[in-house]
Amino acid sequence: MINNTEFAKRLQKVIDFYEETASGFAEKIGVQRSSISHILSGRNKPSLDFVMKVLHSYPEVELYWLMNGKGEFPKKEKISPNIAKASKEPITENSSETSSEIEKIIIFYKDGSFKSYQN
Repeated sequence: MINNTEFAKRLQKVIDFYEETASGFAEKIGVQRSSISHILSGRNKPSLDFVMKVLHSYPEVELYWLMNGKGEFPKKEKISPNIAKASKEPITENSSETSSEIEKIIIFYKDGSFKSYQN
């Protein structure tokens, strides 16, 4: 079961980390300002929809950390947007190999996130 007081503290850490006001945070995740106020005061529990909106708008927030306080914030697995914006030169094939198998494919997204697929 979620502890409202501890959840409110973690939510406040997220708001402070991004240097947002409660109003700005509410606008960014798409909820009313009163929803933030009621959760931060402990009056209301966060809904699943609220939690999902936070995670969608702030991908550095880890679900398990936000809900239970275990894990880390911000996520350390996120790559820097600067790395994702690396050279856009085409990658050339190494033709010296006679038989090649794909070992790993990494897809980089413009928001700095990535997905890795390994054979």
